[in-house]
Amino acid sequence: MINKAFNIPLTKNPVINMKVVPGHFTTNHFHISHYLDLDNLKTNASLARDVAIELALPYLSSTLVDTIVCMEGTEVIGAYMAEELMQEGTSIVNSGRNIHVITPISNIDRKLMFQNNMQDLIFNKNIILVVSTISSGTTVNNALECLSYYGGHIVGVSALFNANPEILSQEFNSMFVNSDIPNYKTYKPDECEICKKGHKLDAIIYHDGYTKI
Repeated sequence: MINKAFNIPLTKNPVINMKVVPGHFTTNHFHISHYLDLDNLKTNASLARDVAIELALPYLSSTLVDTIVCMEGTEVIGAYMAEELMQEGTSIVNSGRNIHVITPISNIDRKLMFQNNMQDLIFNKNIILVVSTISSGTTVNNALECLSYYGGHIVGVSALFNANPEILSQEFNSMFVNSDIPNYKTYKPDECEICKKGHKLDAIIYHDGYTKI
């Protein structure tokens, strides 16, 4: 499976590559034809900075930002985004401002929440939500619901990859989308064409990797 992996470069900056592994994968909600290995983009400091520059572009000249909320291991990217948004420049609206980078936690019911000392960074603040991958939209919608509960004002959602751009009503920015990957497909489990062809699942996908079956 891993031997069939290939890289897809970002057109605007070919240094940024998304590693793609074809196969038969499952998440909590879908069966998927490809696994996206984005770990290097999230953990390699040099690449994470390049990613942050791309993700910060839509906000530089027009969007006031107080807080960047990071999910799915995007904290390094979020920190570089804050740095990029705060750089000096007459056309950069956040020059001289403070931007905080935080991550929610899950309570015993697996609901997202912010601890008391973090809630002041959400209430009545302009917030960018950064995630690794948008597939079913469940993770993003749960995060948006959480941020709304704590009184945050969402000014943007940024993702490394968005599999279903049409599912979100919230404005989003993403580097890669499903059409960038040849033959990329997602299926409801009971409608999976790969299953119908008799192919067993290769692995279970989690936000930080996969486990072979």
